[in-house]
Amino acid sequence: MKILRVENLKKVYGKGDAEVKAIDDVSFEIEEGEFVAIIGPSGSGKTTILHTIAGLEKPTSGKVYFYDKSIYEMKKRDLTILRRQKIGIIYQFYNLIPTLNVEENITLPVELDRQKVDRKKLKEITTFLGIENRRKHLPNEISGGQQQKVAIGRALMINPTIILADEPTGNLDTKSSNEIIQLLKKTNKEYKQTIIMITHNLEIAKQADRIIQIEDGKIV
Repeated sequence: MKILRVENLKKVYGKGDAEVKAIDDVSFEIEEGEFVAIIGPSGSGKTTILHTIAGLEKPTSGKVYFYDKSIYEMKKRDLTILRRQKIGIIYQFYNLIPTLNVEENITLPVELDRQKVDRKKLKEITTFLGIENRRKHLPNEISGGQQQKVAIGRALMINPTIILADEPTGNLDTKSSNEIIQLLKKTNKEYKQTIIMITHNLEIAKQADRIIQIEDGKIV
């Protein structure tokens, strides 16, 4: 079943001589359970595509369908709820709250949604990620690789329909990068989690089921 459909997506910044086409007529589909890598050099438009898919940045033209519902035709409140409840986002620089411990960072989206924290699921996720013994540590008390695992746990905690990972290994050393990619693959297989991952690294991209290559805002 198709979970996501992108049709003729365009994003233009500036006007006249200063006009930049960040996304230039991009179309693709994502099936449930797929692990897809979007690869391209810096400035190719791949992160803009991710932000547009996530409902964070409105396109100049084109459509993004989430289960056949056009997200940019939704009311702002409904789009916010969709993003909060159905889309898990993993950032390159973790975006953890420094004053919250590992457990509190992972459960934060659930708390913000005013839902009861599923303690059994929390334990399952932290064990799965190998950070069960770090639950009470603050972000500055754990390694970069462990912080990224916390970010993955935070995304998983909401039972997302899809995870969007923006350069999840871009701030890590080779060993930690490999661990994170293996965890994402394991998440994809064991949780049947749909994942779209942005990367500039071909070796990282090869770990996905499918690669979409972007150059100058176009699929090549």
